[in-house]
Amino acid sequence: MKKTLFVLSCLLMGTSLLPAEGIKKQELPVSQLQKQNRHIVKLASEEMSKTLPQTVDKYTRLMKVEGKDTTLTYVFEINTGAKSDEAVRKEDRTRMQKAVTKGICQSSKRFLDANIDISYLYNSAASKEKLFQFDVSKDNCPENKAD
Repeated sequence: MKKTLFVLSCLLMGTSLLPAEGIKKQELPVSQLQKQNRHIVKLASEEMSKTLPQTVDKYTRLMKVEGKDTTLTYVFEINTGAKSDEAVRKEDRTRMQKAVTKGICQSSKRFLDANIDISYLYNSAASKEKLFQFDVSKDNCPENKAD
C-alpha cells in the first residue's frame, strides 16, 4: 500500500513540477487536466483495491476503492455492535464527519490539490445498509476555506 501511494504521489508531483529552465511553459487545457485526473483516479483505485479488504481498526474494514470520473470513493463497513443503524446515523454522524474530513485533508492532500475529490462511504457490516457518506474536495479543508 505504501509503495502504491508513493507511485501515485510521484505521478501527481510530476504533473505539477515547473518545466526546466529554457523550456517554454505550456498550460494544459482544463479538459486535458480532467482527462489526466480521471486516469489517475482509475489507476489509484485499481492499485489500492489489490490489497482489500483491509482492517482499519477494531470496528472498521475498508472493503473497496472505486474510481469514477475525478472522485475516489472508499467504501467501508462498520461493525456497529448492538447499536442500530439509525442510532449510529443519529449519534455518530457529526463527530465522524469532522474526523473524516480532517483526516482526508491531511492524508489525501496531493489528490485534493490536483482537484481529485475523495468520498468515504460507510455501510453497516450487519445490515449492509448505508450509514453515511462524506464527500471532500479541497474547498472543504480548513487551509482552503475563504474567511
